[in-house]
Amino acid sequence: MGESDQGRWTEQMSGRERVRGVAETLSDPTPVQEIADRAAVSRTTADDELQRMENDDWVIETTIDGAKAYDVNPVRMLFDEVSTLIEEHTREELEEQLTELKDEQEALTSEFNAGSLEEFREQLAEEELSASELRERRNVIATWETVNTELALVKHALHLYGDVVELTSAKNNSFSSFA
Repeated sequence: MGESDQGRWTEQMSGRERVRGVAETLSDPTPVQEIADRAAVSRTTADDELQRMENDDWVIETTIDGAKAYDVNPVRMLFDEVSTLIEEHTREELEEQLTELKDEQEALTSEFNAGSLEEFREQLAEEELSASELRERRNVIATWETVNTELALVKHALHLYGDVVELTSAKNNSFSSFA
């Protein structure tokens, strides 16, 4: 982030908001000091806000090389992603996504003559491949993992669709009766 971007960020958001913003983008456990540096706040401010986020189940505390660190709570992330899918798509759209993802999965299975990602990985270890072929295969693995993850999320969303819509409707109706 450039100096002008950093200046705008610190002017537009409080330190606690910046800590939350950084925490939401974590892809791996990250030490408190690194989060504080990214958020342009003191370590104390970062630690305090991260503890609040942990109390609200947004992050989980861990350690890295003996230092206190935090990571995004994977359970909360899963529920948020499933909820977003349900909010943004109709059941029919999710069913269509499921079909498209299954098509992609089947195409990978067919193209690489492997019944699953695990089988494809085994082929990688067993075959003599050039560096270029290994890089290509690693890209295929990343694609296959993404397809599998998206497939699981869409299946969860479809499984919970009716319950979430019903609970959301009940919540919205109860609020509207107070208006």
